[in-house]
Amino acid sequence: MNLPDQISHLWTQALGLIAKVVSPDWGSLIGLLPFFLLIGVIGPLITILALLWVYYFVRRPRTKVRFVEGPRQALLAADGLPVFPPGEPYDIRSGLIYPPGTTQNDAGEVLSVTCPMCAIARFADVTTCHNCGLVLKVDRRVAVRTMQPAGPPPGGAAAA
Repeated sequence: MNLPDQISHLWTQALGLIAKVVSPDWGSLIGLLPFFLLIGVIGPLITILALLWVYYFVRRPRTKVRFVEGPRQALLAADGLPVFPPGEPYDIRSGLIYPPGTTQNDAGEVLSVTCPMCAIARFADVTTCHNCGLVLKVDRRVAVRTMQPAGPPPGGAAAA
């Protein structure tokens, strides 16, 4: 094979390649259309949905649950008598300390509370100490689900 035949052969191959690009075989390209749709449209949509799902579960608002406290046994002193903390209602007969804000035990009897200021005992349903005048009114805690905002409070972090 001489040089002009080789050049002619290369030119024919180049024209065949250009012909495939300029006027492709549309039947085979249409056969690849589902593959192109999967790669070009459905794949990115699934990726975006997965990223949004992950973003939501990372940034979603969390709830905080506080549980109702029940009565607990008071600590005993060296002499065997119960020691009741000031400011918390207690039942002297059973030796139980009740959650703050409780005024009656399960039997309906009024609880006592020791004033944290002057250490004088009084009934738990009385909100003001008759000795020192301290107002000790605490709301009973209940199970509450509170939603916390994801970001800083209104007014920025300086308001917190």
